[in-house]
Amino acid sequence: MLTLFDKQIQLRMGQGNVKSWIDDLLPLVEDPSDPLGVLDLKTHTASLDEAPQMYEIFQKKQDGCIKVVLKP
Repeated sequence: MLTLFDKQIQLRMGQGNVKSWIDDLLPLVEDPSDPLGVLDLKTHTASLDEAPQMYEIFQKKQDGCIKVVLKP
């Protein structure tokens, strides 16, 4: 920590307040009518074996990749 202080490096952290919202949001996410539009977020589906390749595609934003769902 002293080294970070000497180099004037700032650390900032945060945490989402997930526990207080989960009971309200989970039914909306699971709703088949998709009121939040979460089904549009998934752009790719792949097996776990393809995960390293899909991560590279996601990282480079190739092929319109926004969200990958990995299937075991």
